[in-house]
Amino acid sequence: MPNKISILYVDDELNNLVSFKAVFRIKYNIFTAISGEEAITLLRKNEVNIIITDQRMPQMTGVEFLESILDEFPDPIRILLTGYADMNAVVDAINKGKIFHYLTKPWNEEELDLAINRAYEVYKQKIEEKEMSQKLSISNEQLEFLLRQKLLS
Repeated sequence: MPNKISILYVDDELNNLVSFKAVFRIKYNIFTAISGEEAITLLRKNEVNIIITDQRMPQMTGVEFLESILDEFPDPIRILLTGYADMNAVVDAINKGKIFHYLTKPWNEEELDLAINRAYEVYKQKIEEKEMSQKLSISNEQLEFLLRQKLLS
């Protein structure tokens, strides 16, 4: 794989950011943010394939963060982490934040790695479908133009 998968990990606990980066930095291109605001700044400057966020953060929950970026950044696949068995947060995340996967903290390296790889497959498929749709739209416009030319002659 020539390009590494780019992951943004958002967590208000510095230790979690450091350990995530230590575990995955060789395999993936890792960006970390200690808040939703910092994460948005990073998203505006970098192409990110997967966003992993903690649910319990002080200024903005993980779900609120994911929901707030949906319009501006619809493509990255979202994974929610929480240390609490909070089913309301999970339901909110699925309904509002459009999450792909939910994992409990502390995360298991193999389980998270598997979720990242599955999320990236979905990301690639989503981008391919978007590109095909754009190509189809251009082809339709060209066909309509040719048809109008033929009708006018």
